[in-house]
Amino acid sequence: MGDIKGFMKYPRQDYKKDPIPERVKHFKEFLHLPPQKELQLQGARCMDCGVPFCQNGCPIGNIIPDWNDLVYRDRWQEAIERLHKTNNFPEFTGRICPAPCENACVLAINQPPVTIKNIELAIIEHAYEKGFIQVQPPRIRTGKTVAVIGSGPSGLACADQLNKRGHKVTVYEKSEVIGGLLTLGIPDFKLEKWVVERRVKRMADEGVVFKTGQHVGVNVSAKEIVSKYDAVVLCGGAEAGRDLPVPGRELEGVYQAMHYLPMQNRKNLNIPVENFISAKGKKVVILGGGDTGSDCVGTANRQGAASIHQFELMPKPPQTRSPDNPWPNWAFILRTSTSHEEGVVRDYSILTKRLSGENGRLKKLHAVRLEWNKDMATGQMKMTEIPGSEFEMECDILLLALGFTGPVKKGMLEELGVALDSRGNVKADENKMTSLPGVFTAGDMTRGQSLVVWAIAEGRTAAEGIDRYLTK
Repeated sequence: MGDIKGFMKYPRQDYKKDPIPERVKHFKEFLHLPPQKELQLQGARCMDCGVPFCQNGCPIGNIIPDWNDLVYRDRWQEAIERLHKTNNFPEFTGRICPAPCENACVLAINQPPVTIKNIELAIIEHAYEKGFIQVQPPRIRTGKTVAVIGSGPSGLACADQLNKRGHKVTVYEKSEVIGGLLTLGIPDFKLEKWVVERRVKRMADEGVVFKTGQHVGVNVSAKEIVSKYDAVVLCGGAEAGRDLPVPGRELEGVYQAMHYLPMQNRKNLNIPVENFISAKGKKVVILGGGDTGSDCVGTANRQGAASIHQFELMPKPPQTRSPDNPWPNWAFILRTSTSHEEGVVRDYSILTKRLSGENGRLKKLHAVRLEWNKDMATGQMKMTEIPGSEFEMECDILLLALGFTGPVKKGMLEELGVALDSRGNVKADENKMTSLPGVFTAGDMTRGQSLVVWAIAEGRTAAEGIDRYLTK
């Protein structure tokens, strides 16, 4: 703790953003960190708490007070070494993690928290710039082979950890590029794809083998892969999108958000896209108020949408923590993303009743407003439609950002016959092994839809379980 009064002396300074009129003209990142000297002072705001709740709030247990202090002391190489002990990919989390660590920061009890996420990003980018990130292949190979199916954050983290242990790892990816949702799900304005490619290249140079266009369970036999490797880990994500079961769902113009977003990412990568969906000049409605819905807002604005509305089924969150949502838990409050700042009408407590159109094409959304009340017997919130609140809205494109119901069952999971849990996710034990010996799972496929940082944590845990299995 270099400056014991740092949290009183230095106010929080966040990143700078390009002006909205400029940034909506392109799909590149537009956030800029403060100068290095200012970031060091931000590190001084860390209080070296007796109990660092930030570490508890972080799913991968980042040793946050240590590297905050190292940055303050200008010891950047030690800072990246400490950061890499818990996080394989700080360049990803430093850009796209919602920072539950900052919600749990002790300073956040009554002041703006430490800029943990910004400092994390600064550490890794400084390390790349200064050459601290070097290719380090394992010195000894175990002779054991592992197949990782899926190259999203859980698959990459698992592969990285297993390769470091000396196992020979091959990653199978169904798409034409490596990265899973990092590459094809998250818009470029939040995470430019050279960032992913830079890390993947380093992993390849260290010995990880990547195979694209390998859709296991479709054009590649899952059972054959299991027979060829000493262990297999399933990291296929939770890609079964929640649908909208209302009349008119079949109309042209209604799309799952994760059908829409990857098209723009592929276009940005100069990959040919058939039947490209563009919001240019269109009236867009997005159902769902989460991160995926926000990403749709930012993408539609950049494509030149005529108007954008985002509807949420649940009530509008409060501006500040409610009494039943105390620190250091995640704060369920109203959050305004950079995409929201760029232009959207947000509305809450809205239930879509039906869709209507002409000649098979979507034209209008018909909805009703809701009232939410707590059921005193169960404690759950229940909705009732408000009489006379029905309304309709012109709509050319309707994007469904309603979350996911779990992993896709058809194909790999059905072929392997792995057991599922009560939620339809792949069931796993404490070592992340499925019901099939030698077959493991990690990430959203077993956890359900979650954060990138949780996927990294899952991948690391699975790697530990696989390593124990292979070396017992």
